[in-house]
Amino acid sequence: MKTKDYLEDLKGKSSEDLQNDLVDAKKELFNLRFQNATNQLDNTARIREVRKNIARIQTVITLKAKEA
Repeated sequence: MKTKDYLEDLKGKSSEDLQNDLVDAKKELFNLRFQNATNQLDNTARIREVRKNIARIQTVITLKAKEA
């Protein structure tokens, strides 16, 4: 998914959905780090991508909180 499409998707979600997405992304990041430590991870670029997605989700959460 392209970044702009992903951001538009995030902006359309409710705060509760964003919190759930954030939890899921953090779990995925933990699993990726664990796989990397045990040399089972093939695509190491996925770690960076997930970290950026976490930051995007947190940014949208902050923007929604400021609007309210």
